[in-house]
Amino acid sequence: MFRSLTIHNYRIWFLGALVSNVGGWMQTTAQDWVVLTQLTNNDATAMGFTMALQFGPPLLLVSVTGWVADRFERRKILMVTQSALMALAVAAGILLLTGVMTLPLMFCFAATFGLFNAFDAPARQAFVTDVVAHENAANAIALNAASFNSARLIGPAVGGVLIVLVGTGWVFLINAATFLAMLVALFVMHRDELVPRAPSVGRARLSDGFRYVAHRRDLVIVFAMMFLLGAFGMNFPIFASTMALEFGQEADGYGLLSSILAVGSLAGALLAARRDRARLRLVVLGAGGFGVASLISAAMPLYGLYAAVLVFVGLSTSTMMATANGYVQTTSDPALRGRVMALYMAVMMGSTPIGAPIVGWVASTYGARMAIVVGAVAGLLACAVGLISMLTGGRVHRDPDRRFHLSLDETRPLRVIALPGEHDRIVAPANGHAS
Repeated sequence: MFRSLTIHNYRIWFLGALVSNVGGWMQTTAQDWVVLTQLTNNDATAMGFTMALQFGPPLLLVSVTGWVADRFERRKILMVTQSALMALAVAAGILLLTGVMTLPLMFCFAATFGLFNAFDAPARQAFVTDVVAHENAANAIALNAASFNSARLIGPAVGGVLIVLVGTGWVFLINAATFLAMLVALFVMHRDELVPRAPSVGRARLSDGFRYVAHRRDLVIVFAMMFLLGAFGMNFPIFASTMALEFGQEADGYGLLSSILAVGSLAGALLAARRDRARLRLVVLGAGGFGVASLISAAMPLYGLYAAVLVFVGLSTSTMMATANGYVQTTSDPALRGRVMALYMAVMMGSTPIGAPIVGWVASTYGARMAIVVGAVAGLLACAVGLISMLTGGRVHRDPDRRFHLSLDETRPLRVIALPGEHDRIVAPANGHAS
């Protein structure tokens, strides 16, 4: 489960990311609470609009950000983006402490944060495969998810308590300090131990990533599922904050809900780390589990019962996301991985501007429970898309000797379009190798 941690560079990266992610979740909790309770009068629509501004740039800049991640050294890209994000956190913290922060200024902060994060996210995702060899990539990606969800377990709870004790401005400044952990990790890595980048054949073009994904039916299906869930299902800040208010909780109660969600998310990520490879079927099962668990959570009458069901929501969400991320990375052409991951992150993060304002409006108009139902339906629809794809893709076979026994063939290769100057490439998602 933890084999990638034996690698020096990955171990440093893992620890730096863990500290930085804890601060990131603290800031996210503070930002959501500021918009919902300090800058508006419990207006979930404004909160959804803030999320839209923050997650819109990855969608708008997907071609450029993916090309940058493939064209330049990812370690240097991350040092620039992490420094910029740290400066933004300092600026927002000062504005909050001095009482100058307004809703329009918070919108500007969210949009600028999203701009730098649009370049940071694909480089950060693809950088994992620069740190570990291919045989450890799936494990390292899953451990990254575990780090992210460990931070999600700690950050919101600590952030909620700090909001009550010292105020939201200090939470932003504390997050700014945690960026130093990531910057130090990037600086002290052994550069000679990084995995050599795959050479690009011919002139690298922005459109190559789009063309590659368009001719991979399995990736198109994964992207479609992630779009549905990213747009309408994974709006947890809206769900948790509005449900906390419905149950009469303050900021610490909201932070606790986010941390409880992370308990299940961490379990799902660690289970994914134990698997030898990422399988498409787990993405489908995770989407279905998310839909069912979300429907149950929407019906819970008490704060404690709602919090308990969130563990299963987090488990299914993390299983789905960690597996999808690993599947996309380990089955993509290494020379195009940055552009493919930029598309993936654009779908994941860029779908939020579409869904978050809608979900926020539903929460404000019809209540938090109805907003959760919208997310649950999106999860069930994503599961149906995946199931239909597997059933119609020729991968499910019936055993002639056992009437009700079905098998799923995950070894059949997929032919994808050739890039300029290359021959046709066969991609076999079962083992993640290309020939």
